[in-house]
Parts: sequence; structure tokens; C-alpha cells
Amino acid sequence: MPIKKIAAQGITHPFGDHRTVNQAFPSAIPSEQSDPFLMCDYFDLVESRGKAKDEDDFPVNWHPHRGMDIASYLRTGQGRHADSLGNRETFDSPGMQWMSVGSGVEHAEGGGNEVGTHVQGFQIWINVPKERKMDDPRYGTVPNADLPLATLEDEAGTARVLAGNSLGCKGPFETVQDVQMVDFSFKKGSSYDFEIEKGLDTAMLYVYEGSLETVNGRDVTQTGSIVLFDASSDNLRGFSVKLKDENAGCMLFAGKKLKEPIAWRGPIVMNTQEQIFGTMTELRSGNFPPIQADWDYKRLSAFPKR
Repeated sequence: MPIKKIAAQGITHPFGDHRTVNQAFPSAIPSEQSDPFLMCDYFDLVESRGKAKDEDDFPVNWHPHRGMDIASYLRTGQGRHADSLGNRETFDSPGMQWMSVGSGVEHAEGGGNEVGTHVQGFQIWINVPKERKMDDPRYGTVPNADLPLATLEDEAGTARVLAGNSLGCKGPFETVQDVQMVDFSFKKGSSYDFEIEKGLDTAMLYVYEGSLETVNGRDVTQTGSIVLFDASSDNLRGFSVKLKDENAGCMLFAGKKLKEPIAWRGPIVMNTQEQIFGTMTELRSGNFPPIQADWDYKRLSAFPKR
């Protein structure tokens, strides 16, 4: 595939404090070009707060979402999650927790790691078609044993398949829109060729760790580079990487463009400002989310006995 551009990741403050994460899109690649992908935050942090002392305490406190699919993918550390559907889960890494939030969920995260734990991972948002934005919400937790790991040819490294079909594996992230997401771990000195699925007209490769000598013959030497390909041709579907002196971690994002209007306010992504206003009204009136557990899902003591 031809390369449209190579951009550098941005820096954001999603937690409202001093902590920062690296952002591939929309900071480096705007939403019109990353469509259907909305956001990719990459974090590589040392846990400073420690494990939650109370079962109902979550460092990333309760907040709403509507109109998107979300994956929290951890490469190291332990994930911890609660939501308005009544899910309470922890999962070891590498592992993933995902939601197709549809008409709406509230959720909270974090508090699963001891002080000093190295926590590395991604939060990824994917847009969904307008006719699916008010679907009933769905949820899944993917432990390490259920996250497909493929060995690349010629000892080039390994790849974890998060979504879509790749390398003889099917990713467990059940997205509404067609996407292909693969986490590649390339070995230094290796070369590798890969083809994305036909019908996917967005393709990006995010070099989140280490460096590549070349992608499709062009130099990519800096950690944090995002390569935007031209995936419009059914005949040109591949990319080629070459490594030199160090290993590299690269995330592939390939998907089918929606080409629909985006109205985006924080964790709510709809098609019009009127829909955003309607959601804000539901939030203020206490009528959000429309589908939720019939107990106080914010208190574990209120959960039905099982």
C-alpha cells in the first residue's frame, strides 16, 4: 500500500491529573482519516497509587459512554472493571476487556495493581454506524488464554490478534464495524510482509515501542510514529517492515470507513449535536443508561448472591 503520511504521536491527560498517555489518533491522525477508529491511547506507566483498598473504589471513576465500541487491552499489569450491566471483572495480561456500549453504559476502571507494577496497554475507541448506535450494550472479558497469539514466519516475532481475522486466528473483540487489529512484536534484524483484509479502506501502523528501519522502503526511525497507508485499492493490500538494531512493538489498525458525520462530546459519540444534547439531558435527569442492572451496580454488596 502507498504511504499517505507518517505522523508523530501526541500527548494527552485523560485522567485529569499529572499522568499522561501517548495518543496515535486523533492527535496525530484526524478522525476523517482514521475512520472508523476514533481514539487510541497508549500508556506505559508505573503504578503509584496501588491496589484499591475498598471493593467499590476505582481510580478511573464512574463515567458514561454511548455510540462506540471500546477495548482496554493490557500487555502488562492487571485489569479491573465494573459497569452498569452488573459486570465486575479482573483479568491478567496480556488480556483485554471490551464493550460495545450501544445505547449507553457507565463504567469504572483500575485499582488492580500493586505500587511499582509496570502497567502497559491501550484504550481504543471505534465508531459504529448510525443505525447501530442505540443497540443494546454488550460486554466481554478476554483472559490471556483466550487471546490468540501467532508466531510469525522466519522467526520475525509474534502477533496477538485482537479483532478481525489474521494469521489463521479470529480476534475476540466483537466489534460492530468491520476492523482488523493486530499487536505485532517484531524481532530486531527481521523483515516481515503482511496483507490486510480486502474491503478495509483504512490502514494505520502505530510504532508504539522500539523502532523500524523501514516501512515499505521509507524510513521510520522514531518510537511513536504512525504510518497512514492508502488502502483504497483492492490490489495493493500489504505493508513490509524491516528492523535493524532493536525490537519493535507495532499495532495495526485496519477498518471499513463509515463516512458518516461525527458529533463528539467527551465519552459520547453520535452523528448530530441534537443527539448529543438528548444524551446530556438523559444524564442530567438520571435516566442514563437506559439499560442497566436492576440493583445498585456501584456497590458490590448489593449484587445478587450467586
